[in-house]
Amino acid sequence: MMGLERIIRIISGVCAGVIVYLAAGWLYLDAKGFEYDGNGGFVLVRQAQAAQEMQAREIPLNYAFPQDHVLGQADAPVTLYEYSSFGCFHCADFHLDILPELIKEYVDKGLVRVVFVPLPIDKNSMDAALLAECVAKDKYFSFANVLFKKQRDWSLAFRPQKVLKQYAALSGVSDDKASACLKNDKAADKILRDRQAGLSDLGITGTPSFVVSSKEKNELISGFRPLEEFRLILDEHLAAHK
Repeated sequence: MMGLERIIRIISGVCAGVIVYLAAGWLYLDAKGFEYDGNGGFVLVRQAQAAQEMQAREIPLNYAFPQDHVLGQADAPVTLYEYSSFGCFHCADFHLDILPELIKEYVDKGLVRVVFVPLPIDKNSMDAALLAECVAKDKYFSFANVLFKKQRDWSLAFRPQKVLKQYAALSGVSDDKASACLKNDKAADKILRDRQAGLSDLGITGTPSFVVSSKEKNELISGFRPLEEFRLILDEHLAAHK
């Protein structure tokens, strides 16, 4: 009987721990101004509410966007900046379903280049972003694909860092190096500065968000959009370039 009571206490403790863990996660997001949108994404509510009271923000043509993670030719006439969180469901939908088509139709033809800018929404996605900085530069997008494909596995894991480090190991990052990368204050500061610039300078209100940039204009696109809409926007920028 005592054995059964002990088992019940252990199960109760685990359940309580899970509840506290999940509650802490929600409190963290709430403190940062994020709210679940009911469709698998997160919206930065405070920024979104403020944006409703402002006119559309114009992004200067000479704005200095991050250029750390680039896919495509340097002289492509149009650049698509992807502001994305590794823990965002809609970000995964774009990166896994829409982006491959855009790569075939635009990037591989030298028309568009893609720049990935991590915009973490919680600690787990920040850890994922830090580990992505660990992999070889030519493996960054491949590792990003793994993080998005396995998103539910690591984001819902009891020990997400351990799972993320396992994925990093498959990309050639040792356990010691991964541990060091997770504590890399310089890399963390760069990610957070880019994140803050996206929120304050560009008016980003949630993930995913995009900026389509050409010599004519910089255009902010908020939220997940279907492939056809991306085609129309990119074609418009390309037509104006001719």
